[in-house]
Amino acid sequence: MTETTSVPSSSPRARELPADLARRARRRPVTVTAVVLALTVVAYGVLVWQRRWISDDGLIFLRTVRQILEGHGPVFNVGERVETNTSTLWTLVLLGLSVLPGRPEIASLVVGGLLSVAGLGFALDAARRLTGLGRVVVPAGALVVLALPPFWDFGTSGLESGLSSWWLAFSWWLLVRRSQREPRLFAAQGSRRRPGAAWPVALVLGLGPLVRPDLALVAAAGGLALAVLEQPRDRRGLGRLVGLGTVCVAPAAVYEVFRAGYYGVLVPSTALAKEAGVARWARGYSYLRDTVATYWLLIPAVVLGAAALLLVAQRVARSSWWARRRAGGPVESGSAESADVRRTRLWDRAGTVAVAVAPVVAGLGMLVYVTRVGGDFMHARMLLPAVFCLLLPVMALPVRRITVAPLVVLLLWAGVVGTVARPNYHGISASGIADERGFYTQLLGNPHPLTADDYRAHPYVAGGAALVAKSPRPVVALMAPGRGPAGPEWDLVPLAPGSPSGLVFLNLGAAGALTPLDVRVTDTVGLADPIAAHTTNVPDGRTGHDKNLPAAWFVAAGGGAPVDRRAVRAEDVAAAERALRCPAIVELRASVSAPMTWARFRDNLVGAAARTDLRYPRDPVLAEVSCASSVR
Repeated sequence: MTETTSVPSSSPRARELPADLARRARRRPVTVTAVVLALTVVAYGVLVWQRRWISDDGLIFLRTVRQILEGHGPVFNVGERVETNTSTLWTLVLLGLSVLPGRPEIASLVVGGLLSVAGLGFALDAARRLTGLGRVVVPAGALVVLALPPFWDFGTSGLESGLSSWWLAFSWWLLVRRSQREPRLFAAQGSRRRPGAAWPVALVLGLGPLVRPDLALVAAAGGLALAVLEQPRDRRGLGRLVGLGTVCVAPAAVYEVFRAGYYGVLVPSTALAKEAGVARWARGYSYLRDTVATYWLLIPAVVLGAAALLLVAQRVARSSWWARRRAGGPVESGSAESADVRRTRLWDRAGTVAVAVAPVVAGLGMLVYVTRVGGDFMHARMLLPAVFCLLLPVMALPVRRITVAPLVVLLLWAGVVGTVARPNYHGISASGIADERGFYTQLLGNPHPLTADDYRAHPYVAGGAALVAKSPRPVVALMAPGRGPAGPEWDLVPLAPGSPSGLVFLNLGAAGALTPLDVRVTDTVGLADPIAAHTTNVPDGRTGHDKNLPAAWFVAAGGGAPVDRRAVRAEDVAAAERALRCPAIVELRASVSAPMTWARFRDNLVGAAARTDLRYPRDPVLAEVSCASSVR
């Protein structure tokens, strides 16, 4: 028989025991939650690092940064003001990283990976704050991020994907924190305000369009949620909202003035090249289906939606208002004090609902936008911000009886998808969608291409860059029809004395990284070429590559001799030379190449809208005819 030691109930130890147990009970969910969520973030970091690489498009950003550091301005080619980078803020981040020692490519992919991981961390903490304070919270929507290989692939890549994830998560985290601060009563006006300044939240939201132009949808939804949180119940409150709106809009508005005056158009060159204003619903649906069907995304969509609705229903059922209504008791009180309390609680509930719903509305808006513009040529890439945004409110869920089954289903789905679900094509599909990382790792024969030097194994670009470097006079390197024993052949066309040598190829990043900054590296689809950007599309062309400027334009623009060669015909060069004398095209070229003065800035600014809408046929003969007709 064992002895037991009892503690008298009157002793101090007995009186302190219940409080100590309560404290431990409160700490246990917090500790378990912190460990589980931290392990989730670490696991995502490991997955991202195992797929580390830098993409061709990531090298495009770095060439622009090199041009800035050399004093040529934010351009891709010297003396030609074309905005090839979609993300303004990512360009500035890379410019700041240039002060670090070592290769800029490594800094780009490391910081991009860290931002991706930090974004998931902020998203998990915001969801914990919103749905599970005081309970054990485990990853739910985060399992989708961990399961989808495109999130791993673009976690580094040198693109702005990591910055996008971080901005989405951090913006929402700020809104959630603000929604949980109790408003304070200001006696002078009898109004209520949440503690702390709101303008930093508005400023962060306003950076969205500078991360990516389409993130303006998220910034707008977040701005509306912030407006509800600020409870504008008097003139002073409305004045604050106007001020917050100004702070939110200011970053994008200021940069838009700079863009129009410096580049001469209202959108980045990428938007012109891909005709972002044209509706291509059928092609966009194919792009959406390519991602959704590959990873069975309808399963987590249904499961997470059901779990969220169950949690909302449970919270409503436990609310005092609903309990009084079911019991048949009075719902309202007649006193002035209780009316004020009810209004305050209504505003608080509205603010919480607005914060919870904002990422869902924004995510659906981005999903519709991506589908409308026809998607992209990179598998899943354009959909990742929309998916991440939709997942934010359910990125983590509390462990309750009603959430156990959804969490188990999600865990099983994530295990299967993360190990076996992959695109059913290697490289580029029949519809033109590319498994971008798989394509380049196979093309370069390198599972982790990390620097520009790794792209010297590119079977197309390296040969053309070497020919341009060896030429004693200005030339433009054009891809010639056919293929020789050493790979695709290049045709070197002499240019006018004093013209910069050029290289024309689709993969701008690799071509720009392997050639000096004074070589004009450009493409046929219009990402870096202003003439190509304003041409009409190729019917049924590949998404993101459905412009194809004939080689004659490049020779004519460089003053090349109109002689017959394999890559270009003399009559086409002559027609292109005449088309380049069209007043609209002359003014277009002046807007990007004339010396930047205040007068030029003003003219660019005034004519930016008309210049953005300018289009002419890609065929130089038809462009010449079109110009003649417009002049008449």
